[in-house]
Parts: sequence; structure tokens; C-alpha cells
Amino acid sequence: MSVFSTGTWLGRIWDPVAAGPSVVTVRDGQVHDITSATAPLARDICEMDDPAGYVCAAPGPIVGNLDELLSAPAENPAVRHLLAPCDLQAVKACGVTFAGSMVERVIEERAGGDPARADAIRLRVAAAIGASLRNIRPGSIEANAAKAALQAEGLWSQYLEVGIGPDAEVFSKAQVLSSVGHGARIGLHPASKWNNPEPEIVLAVSSRGRIVGATIGNDVNLRDIEGRSALLLSKAKDNNASCAIGPFIRLFDDTFGPDDVRRIDLSLTVEGKDNFLLKGTSSMSEISRDPGDLVAQTIGRHHQYPDGLMLFLGTLFAPTQHRDGSGGGFTHKLGDVVTISAKELGALKNTVDLSTSCPEWTFGTRSLMTNLATRGLI
Repeated sequence: MSVFSTGTWLGRIWDPVAAGPSVVTVRDGQVHDITSATAPLARDICEMDDPAGYVCAAPGPIVGNLDELLSAPAENPAVRHLLAPCDLQAVKACGVTFAGSMVERVIEERAGGDPARADAIRLRVAAAIGASLRNIRPGSIEANAAKAALQAEGLWSQYLEVGIGPDAEVFSKAQVLSSVGHGARIGLHPASKWNNPEPEIVLAVSSRGRIVGATIGNDVNLRDIEGRSALLLSKAKDNNASCAIGPFIRLFDDTFGPDDVRRIDLSLTVEGKDNFLLKGTSSMSEISRDPGDLVAQTIGRHHQYPDGLMLFLGTLFAPTQHRDGSGGGFTHKLGDVVTISAKELGALKNTVDLSTSCPEWTFGTRSLMTNLATRGLI
């Protein structure tokens, strides 16, 4: 049985007839266009008091078979294809929310972005801090004691500060409307030689700070660029096609809610043209900060998002498997097929390319508003 046979699903497709995006849902294996003047945007539905109730009742014609849309060429404007399921929401991301990836961030920093140095540093750092931080609650008395001990050993790091300190790392991952969806190419900055996928749960959050659903995301990570300096985070994270989200947002209803999100296990597969195969997992049960706390640190009286936001929750996955001989660690090659899946949310599949080779992002907010106005939707 397909995951899409139950639950309430919210997505977006490119409609070649309208030359713009339409809001859709999935019913009995068919995709229905539920775009209307009441809710022309995914953002509008997420702002409702009962998003799932609205989507379940919203009328709309069938625009395609789900399986056909999942396999449609995502960059061909002449055919219907899936887009990222968000539109006007800000795209934010949390970092260093899992102990395993926290240690790898320390290693990136110590290696200065050089993968050849990573193994030796990994052994030394893991021996000193290893799993000792795994069960520490960020900001607690125990966390402060661990910080003091690590500082005394000269091992404190900015990544440990946001990993076990009181304040989470929250950054802007992508610009509004720039995220790519299922089936699209995902981009690496051509300057990067050490990088990896980051499989993550992404929350859909309303402007009131209410979590209304969840989906899958790939927060592509350029380890060498961020490892050279944390001040290069924007260069490492926000590039053309560097953020993938989808395939659909699963809205909270009586079949799926916040506690289900806390139990999700994500699976990752990277398949290379060189017959390389990498598999990994990331379990939300091992996250160091509760999703609700991460949302509260992102949106509130201190910072408003009038159109809501999509919030990446971070990843446990940190690849150390060598790809091209000993000492090089893992890094992407062009043509890698990355599949991130969860039994509750489906699968997000993208192919790796350079950001400079992926289609340019040209359909921005002005283009969207003009298109909707032309269609009589606003």
C-alpha cells in the first residue's frame, strides 16, 4: 500500500497551460488541482485554522496520475511536474541538532575544510568527546559542565556551542520560491570539492508559529566551504538549486501529528554512476532539541514570518565512507542520484549537478503574483 493512500497531502505542480504553479492534493492515486481564489497558494492553506479539513473538502479536477507526476521530468515547462510544496514561506534550517553530526561539524572545523585531515582528527576528537554528549540536554547544568571540561582541554568549538548550549543554530537556507522539488537536479557550488547530502525532516509552520505538517528535505552541505569558516555558511548553503523539498507536505490530521514526526526514521541512498552506493539513516528519536523548541527559537515575538516558514530540523547523517581511496572521505560526484525516504512521507529523489549547470531560478515573487493575477486568482 502506498503511503499516499492515507493522510492529507498538500503539494504544488507546474501547470504548462497556466504557465505557473497550481496547488494540488492526492486522492486515491490521483492528483487534484485545488487552486482557487480562496487559497491560490500553499501558504494560504497553511495559514488556515484547519488546513487538513480544507484540503480534504476542496473541490478540484484530476490533473494527473500520481505515479506519472512522480516520474515526470521536473525541469520541462511543457509538461506537468512536481514543484517544492511551499511557495511564499521563508526557508529556514537548524544545524547541529544531533550528537553524531555535531562531532562531524567539529571535525570539519578542525580540518579547515581539508578531507584528507579528517580521519586523524575524527579519531582524536571522538576519543575526547565521542558519545559522551549524546544524552546531554542543550542548555542544562550537565551541558555547562561538559562545556567547561572541553574548554579546559582546548576542544571547545562554535559547533559544540550551538549543539549543547542554550541557543540553537537557525539560518536561512534558501530564498522564497527558490527550492526545487522531487525529480529536479540539485546543485553544488563549483568551488566545492567536499560535500554531502543532508536528509532532514522539514516542518511547515504558520505565521502564528503553529506546526501544520511535515515533509522531506535535502539541505545540501558543502563541508569544505563551511569548514574553512563559519562566516561562509551562506556561501555553503544558499546556491542555485541547493535546496530540495518534497514531494508533498503531509498535513496534520487524525492520521499524522507532532508525535509521529518525533518518531520518523529517514533513509538515504546515494547511487553513483561509478557504481558507488551509500546508505544512511537519520532517526528523529535521537534529536537533541525537540522540534517544538526549534520552532519557538525561530518564530515568536522576537521574529515574525507573515507568510509562515519551512523549517529544516537538522540531520544525524554524517558520511565518513571513503569513495576514492583511503583518506578522501565521501563527496558527491556529478550524476549521483540521491533518494531520501520515510514510510510516513514518501520519497524525495534528486540528481546531483553543479549549481551553474542547473536551470537558473527566474520565477520569483513578482512572476508568481503576475501569474496569479492573470489567472484571476488574486
